[in-house]
Amino acid sequence: MALLQKIRYNLDHISLLINRQGKGNMVSHELAIDRIRLLINAWEPSQDRRSIFLNCYIMMTENMMAALAAEDFEDTAWVSDLLERFAGYYFHALDAYESDLPAIPQVWKVAFEATRLPHTHVLQNLVLGVNAHINYDLVFALLDVLSPEWNALSPQQRLMRYHDHCHVNDIISQTIDRVQDQIIDRYDPEYRVIDTLLGPLDEWMTSLLISDWREEVWKHATQLLDANETSRKEWIHRVEQIAMQRAHAILGQGGIGDVVELI
Repeated sequence: MALLQKIRYNLDHISLLINRQGKGNMVSHELAIDRIRLLINAWEPSQDRRSIFLNCYIMMTENMMAALAAEDFEDTAWVSDLLERFAGYYFHALDAYESDLPAIPQVWKVAFEATRLPHTHVLQNLVLGVNAHINYDLVFALLDVLSPEWNALSPQQRLMRYHDHCHVNDIISQTIDRVQDQIIDRYDPEYRVIDTLLGPLDEWMTSLLISDWREEVWKHATQLLDANETSRKEWIHRVEQIAMQRAHAILGQGGIGDVVELI
């Protein structure tokens, strides 16, 4: 009981710090990692399936931090800022959901509520979180970091930003196999049989899907940067719509044919 109280205290303290920073503002890598670990420690004993996505997220974040430490990007400081902005959107959605606030993005509400459904598969819970974080959050995180500089960047500098964005795909690809072994197989041991039968094919397909999503996200962010106020609202609605369509497809709510919405 004392341990749970300590976890709850630490979660409340870190949540307060993040809320002070606000939606879309930067959440330091250390603060993000600390809160993720505390949430996992609180959620796993109670079998809260929101921990599925978070276990994946912490792996990706730690691998990104290692790449940043190794100066593996063309502009390490820019990628670091983007990663911190990115984390801010997840925690904003989580805090809005836990406080039952209307500010929560609908795609995150679907993802969080799916963790409470009795028949959702671990893979669905994982990919719903990935969908919300990439197809929704990442668009606006990119917009946050690119907006102040976009008009002043040369074509070569814009290309450098894009190359760093694409290099993240390599880090995601390197992490996917660990996600399957350490998360999916743990929550659903029977999935190991499928993984063995498919060999590297399922990892390749997952990596390709995420790369395609992130390519589309870059296009959406740059289109928003170049849009006027009216068309920007239209693009934001389109981003929300695409993320929601994919969430429904992941849940199988549109039937087999709806799977095309994932691509």
